[in-house]
Amino acid sequence: MASRLSWQSSLRARPAFASAVAVAVAGIGAYYGTRSFLLPTGHAESPELPKIFGGFGFTTLRLQDVKIVNHNTKRLVFEFPDQNSPTGLTLTSALLTYSWPKGQWFPVVRPYTPISKLDHPGSVELMVKHYPKGKASSHLHSLKPGDTLTFAATLKGFPWTPNKFSQVYLIAGGAGITPIYQLIQGILNSPDDKTKVNLIFGVNTEQDLLLREELEQYKKRFPGRFDYVYTVSHPKEDGAGLRKGYVTEELLRDVVQGSDKDTHVFVCGPPGMEDSLVGSRKSPGVLGHLGFSKDQIYKF
Repeated sequence: MASRLSWQSSLRARPAFASAVAVAVAGIGAYYGTRSFLLPTGHAESPELPKIFGGFGFTTLRLQDVKIVNHNTKRLVFEFPDQNSPTGLTLTSALLTYSWPKGQWFPVVRPYTPISKLDHPGSVELMVKHYPKGKASSHLHSLKPGDTLTFAATLKGFPWTPNKFSQVYLIAGGAGITPIYQLIQGILNSPDDKTKVNLIFGVNTEQDLLLREELEQYKKRFPGRFDYVYTVSHPKEDGAGLRKGYVTEELLRDVVQGSDKDTHVFVCGPPGMEDSLVGSRKSPGVLGHLGFSKDQIYKF
């Protein structure tokens, strides 16, 4: 089964993450020995601006804007040296950040999934949830406009092909919405992709419904093709359109219309949620009970 884990939401390494870290760390000494971290620049002889990500070497970008989303989440926009430069990112890819927080003996590398449109030139936007003991998230939350952040590598995810599936179910928990949202954007913004999308988004409180406004706009733009269910485990009060509780088998049975072979499920959330849904070698998990085989499930 194609699979990768989401450190974005659970602070765990992806399968590709360990090798990417090894390459990045191994190259630090050599990289420092050849040049400092510089903002990439275009070449006058080239008619096309170079892609910001995907090439060789680290890329350092300046923080342009910070927006507070809620009590523990911020949106960070990093500007490109040339406002016309493309990102070079493909759908379901993440960026491996490299930072050296104050007081740390060693650098910290963590993957974050951009929430900005990948074909949008000039900048890239990350949504970062702050974890009290998270070295990387604490450092990113301390950044102010004008500060810089270094990106060590691009991590490619699921090889998405338009119309490969007739229906996809996207299950997100907490900050795990970021790779799920990137996939939603990629599918619905593509005029050639007719895939139907259903999102199940579970959070602790209503404040944690990240990107809610953007998701509701997509539902208005694509009625019949995109729909969502929000479920809140600790609501302060009953909210319109919200379910109470966790992402359970009972909830999914209400949403999932079938497990045909041209249907796929994408999951990203805390470890306990992912384990419950996907299961293990000995246990099929909730999705297995619903009829999905292992090769129909992808973990970010």
